[in-house]
Amino acid sequence: MDIGEALSHPVRLKLLYLLAERERYVYELAKDLNLSRQVVNLHLKRLEKAGFVESDLRLEDDDLRAKKFYRLKEFKVSLGMEDLKRIFE
Repeated sequence: MDIGEALSHPVRLKLLYLLAERERYVYELAKDLNLSRQVVNLHLKRLEKAGFVESDLRLEDDDLRAKKFYRLKEFKVSLGMEDLKRIFE
């Protein structure tokens, strides 16, 4: 996935904004965006593939279940005309 495609969906932009505040797990993000976990997972996978976010599984003490946490990666974006066209199409 290229940069233009990764940034062309409003849900992905909102996810980047939320992850800029702090790392979160999928359920939190889904709740904050009022979307299903499946939809949020789809967008997070695309952002991860594009290099904007990274994730890791953690076992939480409170309920002994593994949770996948996502965080923003350090990145710099260089946009060309083709990227801008994809974003605004």
